[in-house]
Amino acid sequence: MILKNNDNITILIVDDEISIVQFIQMGLEDEGFKVYTAYNGIDAVRLAKEVNPHVIILDIMMPGMNGYEVCTELKKSIKTSIIMLTAKDDVDDRVLGLNLGADDYMLKPFSFKELVARINARVRNSFPELTSTTYVGNFCIDDGAHEISFNNEVLQLSPTEYNLLRYLLINNGMVLSKSMIIEKVWGIDFNGEENIVEVYIRYLRDKIGDKEHSIIKTVRGLGYKVVV
Repeated sequence: MILKNNDNITILIVDDEISIVQFIQMGLEDEGFKVYTAYNGIDAVRLAKEVNPHVIILDIMMPGMNGYEVCTELKKSIKTSIIMLTAKDDVDDRVLGLNLGADDYMLKPFSFKELVARINARVRNSFPELTSTTYVGNFCIDDGAHEISFNNEVLQLSPTEYNLLRYLLINNGMVLSKSMIIEKVWGIDFNGEENIVEVYIRYLRDKIGDKEHSIIKTVRGLGYKVVV
């Protein structure tokens, strides 16, 4: 679980399905976020302009004012990140939402853990001043000091080790392929071999005492994931 001082981060959930709104609201409030809700597009626009949420979780298919219209209206008037939800697995729908200003897209049904990870990513990208320190299990990421602690002890990490461990932790529970890791940690211009990832994963496991690979797990054929 990723924990931080989330009480200064506001989230607006917009969906006409009450059960979905309540499910997301309960989970996000448990994570420490300040949560507002709306069940239609008109109320969503009004409320968003009042509270200026950092992130809006926005359903597309709603009666009256749909998610596309809400997204267009709010992106013109407030600074916010919008994660659109839909039950339709259609590339054209996703492209339309992104072209209208949506920052991310998730298909129903979705993993709550993944939703939280995406919210954290949106806040980090759009409101970095709110996320200097992040807690992930027994790890503490201090972006200001460029340090990561484990069990209250600061790890002695090289810049590359720091960036790799941070990327794994921030995406706690998500499988990350070697190519994704290389792009994020080494950069898109990296011309070396993919096995560099294996080498640095081994370095990290040694430094956190993960002999059983119970924290940094290898997902055969797919990549790696942190589970804390």
